[in-house]
Amino acid sequence: MEPHQVFNALNALSPAPFAAYYRLDDKYMICASPERYLRKRGGNLLSQPIKGTARRDTDLVKDEQIKAELRNDIKERAENVMITDLVRNDLARCCEPGSINVDELFGVYTFPQVHQLISTVSGTMRLGVPFTDAIRYSFPMGSMTGAPKYKVMQLIDKYECSRRELFSGTVGYICPDGDFDFNVIIRSLFYNQSTKYLCYQTGGAITYDSLPEKEWDEMRLKAWALERIFS
Repeated sequence: MEPHQVFNALNALSPAPFAAYYRLDDKYMICASPERYLRKRGGNLLSQPIKGTARRDTDLVKDEQIKAELRNDIKERAENVMITDLVRNDLARCCEPGSINVDELFGVYTFPQVHQLISTVSGTMRLGVPFTDAIRYSFPMGSMTGAPKYKVMQLIDKYECSRRELFSGTVGYICPDGDFDFNVIIRSLFYNQSTKYLCYQTGGAITYDSLPEKEWDEMRLKAWALERIFS
């Protein structure tokens, strides 16, 4: 298949609100991301970090039970509130004091293969602050680093076997008036047409309560659609 056909196949199997197709010369990104990094509309900033994943079930009763378990899971809630607090801190660096608000905490959103625990954080930018500061002070997004952000980035650089490059970065658009919307690059394939190298990365948060077997299952779940389109 051609890259654009792979993109269409991926988003037919796993439609996502922040899907993206990116090409730079012979390099492609094919993305089915469910996560928003940061949006600006007028003076309002909004971020929606994801932390917390559970599989879907074809049985509707079991599926609702899985959603309830995700919403009430102590480990998943701990991950989510940690990142939500980190996002609050990031946005506060360019927003009016007292304007930061958690509009939704631990919202459960359903996608074709997974349920996700998503929180929504917003704030009002200070007058005179350039819109680029909102990106500068919040990138890279906390859901892809963990906390404390600076220290975790040092550990990522030390322990991960390959550089993330586009993975866990962002793609989006900026309007002429300075409004913008950017995603988080997850659930994505990366293809080098010259070398015929195709790869993806996936991962999960590790906390004190993490169980290695469950973290592995979560990573396999996130990779399911990326692998399924070629089977």
